[in-house]
Amino acid sequence: MTDILTERSGGILRVELNRPEKKNAMTSAMYTQLANILIDAAEDGEIRVILWHGAGDDFCAGNDVGEFLKASAGPGESPQTRLMRAFVGFEKPIVAAVQGAAVGGGTTMLTHCDVVYAGEGARFQLPFINLALTPEFGSSYSLPARIGHLRAAELFLLGERFSAARAAELGLVTRLVPDDGLFATAMETAQKLAAKPGGALQASKRLLKRGFIDQIKAAIDAEGQEFSERLRSAEAKEALSAFLEKRPPNFTKTSAMAAE
Repeated sequence: MTDILTERSGGILRVELNRPEKKNAMTSAMYTQLANILIDAAEDGEIRVILWHGAGDDFCAGNDVGEFLKASAGPGESPQTRLMRAFVGFEKPIVAAVQGAAVGGGTTMLTHCDVVYAGEGARFQLPFINLALTPEFGSSYSLPARIGHLRAAELFLLGERFSAARAAELGLVTRLVPDDGLFATAMETAQKLAAKPGGALQASKRLLKRGFIDQIKAAIDAEGQEFSERLRSAEAKEALSAFLEKRPPNFTKTSAMAAE
């Protein structure tokens, strides 16, 4: 069974993350597959809108940490970077339905969507700092631009979980929807968008992104360099080992090493 399912209907491409037993955590293969889906959909004249959601109780728990660590040593463009570039270049509307956990990339990927509905029970988190890592998917630019530096700093520097209501208050989601009506609401919006003139939809999205697309690209490049350096650090080794071993990290030793 594939970890990402797709279904076409009436100009809508439904994309479902399909690892519910892992809270739809993303593997390298999933990043590559999702990038390919976006690239192919961009060229397919019959697809007008993407409806994106997760199987089971959660939207996406971010990276599959164990798999991510093994894959990070490979040469060339990373699967995550390939997906980032596909998101930036995608000109058709993306509607997301977010239930349960949206963690790390499960939150930052949403910044590339055009309509984001969150179930009332959804919960969000940007825990990069807890893993001794840095923001990605251009979010170091897009979040402060959207919600202000102070609010973005609170989310990134503390790395704490926040509710769907808080996400709506901050403007990170379009609006809250009762959990049992989440998918139906997202589908209804996707159907409305699919009925619009496709050329005008894409032109309008291009214009909406025109004022910040270059900044997003620059942020992705800068983030990639910082993320790569942090991933090789002693802090990250301790944080990620602690995560996999289900214990609290101890940064006392790594701080002492950095000071020497």
